[in-house]
Amino acid sequence: MTDSTALAPMEATTSLAPTPTGLTDTAPHAPASNGKTALADAFREHFSGDAPLAEKARSFAKARPWTSAAFVGVAALALLNTLRGRR
Repeated sequence: MTDSTALAPMEATTSLAPTPTGLTDTAPHAPASNGKTALADAFREHFSGDAPLAEKARSFAKARPWTSAAFVGVAALALLNTLRGRR
């Protein structure tokens, strides 16, 4: 027969991950990013709220200049392709 204390559930404990210095980190960790959330978070941050759309776009362009330049380039190509067939 087994001892009843051996089958008792263990109390919930929090394990702390060791840091490179060997100390334990007590700060909560952010969820791991899958690489797609940074741009989505930037859109949510800059395009939410009651500000005018021009101000929202300006703040996004200041925060992410290369991304906004890519968006402007794609929009320009789409506009040129749309107007290409008209004379």
